[in-house]
Amino acid sequence: MAPRANVEKIDQLAERQDGAITRAQVLALGGSPDWISHRVDSKRWQRVFTGVYVVYTGRLSWHSRARAALLYAGPGAALSHASAAFHRGLLDRPGNVIHVSVPHGRKVRHQPGLRVCRRKRMPMSWGRLRAINVIDTVLDMADHQAANEDNVVSIVCSALQHNADIDQLRRAVHDVHARPRLRHRALLRDLLEGIARGAESALEYRYHRIERAHGLPVSRLQLRQVLDGLWLRADCVYKGLLVRVELDGQLAHPFGRTDKDVWRDNAVSISERELTLRYRWRHVVVTPCLVARQVAIALRSRGWQDTPRPCGPGCAVAGLLAGPSWRAPLHEVPRSSRSRVEPGRVVDR
Repeated sequence: MAPRANVEKIDQLAERQDGAITRAQVLALGGSPDWISHRVDSKRWQRVFTGVYVVYTGRLSWHSRARAALLYAGPGAALSHASAAFHRGLLDRPGNVIHVSVPHGRKVRHQPGLRVCRRKRMPMSWGRLRAINVIDTVLDMADHQAANEDNVVSIVCSALQHNADIDQLRRAVHDVHARPRLRHRALLRDLLEGIARGAESALEYRYHRIERAHGLPVSRLQLRQVLDGLWLRADCVYKGLLVRVELDGQLAHPFGRTDKDVWRDNAVSISERELTLRYRWRHVVVTPCLVARQVAIALRSRGWQDTPRPCGPGCAVAGLLAGPSWRAPLHEVPRSSRSRVEPGRVVDR
């Protein structure tokens, strides 16, 4: 058995390392292979990866698992991808796998619960629990782990809310030498341009894409509501047209309201002098052309002189332009006949 003084040093070292320690470190402090085996067999320690242990029993904390992964991967290793994103505050949940990056010349054997990325260009990393910087973590997530565009938007917005430098992020996105095959590069470029003008949520970004795709005027962000750190809604205003679009970030509908209720309320609102259209995630993401169609009707009713454009075959805006109310001069369309309300949809006369 190791001398008591060495046991104290072993415990102290493990405490500084989030409860984790390596076999080599224990041996250097006077422990022996048998002594390590006894600790594991007696359930006082747990083996996390080959040659890496935690010095307590029970459920492993994420920090212990992350530290064990770094110790296992060796010098130069850093948390990356989803693990770095969680550690840097960009994700709310860490996931079941620890992601680390190592210099390309290193060879690290696969272990259950550990994913290793070998990199020719190792990004800058730092911290007591060493992790890749925020900018490269955003690009790593977009490149390798974002399942869809909304995931990309969310991670970028989260990074900027945690004070990431938007100019640094722009430069990194445009650096084709460092990342010649960056997935979602065009999306990232568009998104960062949108954020520069105020679209700080995935829903706002999606809505501004609808505007661009359908030739609608560009609204301006006037108000954003956040409650307990949760983005709830934003008001986008069309200046001079008395039209406001309220984007509601809540996924659930309070008081049992449905998507059809929203369409109907919007149709009623168009008959009022100053109107507010309200849309939720489902409207903006699933039925963007119907949103564009309804916004165009609202803008037309308030004097907008331009013409929207269909985004492609089957776009709902095409049917709108073919209708008599749009072909007629604006001054010939009475307000009372510009829209008629039917449950769940807008009908133009």
